[in-house]
Amino acid sequence: MKLILGIALIAVPILFNLAFASLAKQFEYPDILRKPTPEVLEKFRLGGSKLVLTWWAFAMSALLFGIIAVLVPFELQILQWQQVLIATLGLLASLVQFLGLVRWPFMVPHLAREAKTADQAKLAAIDVVFQSLNRYLGVAVGEHLGYLFTGLWTLALAVVLLPFGTFSLILGIFGILIGALLVVCSLEFVGKNEENGWRFAALITPFVYIAWSIWLIVLGVNFFTL
Repeated sequence: MKLILGIALIAVPILFNLAFASLAKQFEYPDILRKPTPEVLEKFRLGGSKLVLTWWAFAMSALLFGIIAVLVPFELQILQWQQVLIATLGLLASLVQFLGLVRWPFMVPHLAREAKTADQAKLAAIDVVFQSLNRYLGVAVGEHLGYLFTGLWTLALAVVLLPFGTFSLILGIFGILIGALLVVCSLEFVGKNEENGWRFAALITPFVYIAWSIWLIVLGVNFFTL
């Protein structure tokens, strides 16, 4: 089981990043979100089924991460309350990321179709719906709660790795740092930064996410030895 989970820990961040890279190429994501709603929806509509399926795969990868995040702590020789805590944080991280992403393959296609033939009044209504979905499901649920629970899961897992040996100690220290930074990233649109975002969090988020992906891969390579 450890070997299977180790392979999965390597595969999931690779799949997640491949899906993200594909969206960047097909849809200019996430920069496209800074453009007017009609332009975003037109770009989405022109992407066709391939783009919808890419978003669907992106959302499914979040669920796949959840399965791994829940199973990993139960393969470690740690206290039961630690296993339950880490599994719960992993499940929450997975679900909120999934809920944030799943609007794209199921809700946005309808809005894109409606916008194609809409008059100005209807376009205004579509704009409100689309931007509200982005703020609620995208920013609040997917990004804020997603980064928060992913960071807390990483922190909790990293802490229990510390006593497992020299390499695990190093992995744990880096995991604590990365987890803490993910929590910082979750605060990008909180408080006084609600409207435009916290520039520092926005700048570090891509680098922290890459670091987290590498951390998961390294963990997967060495998981069977823990």
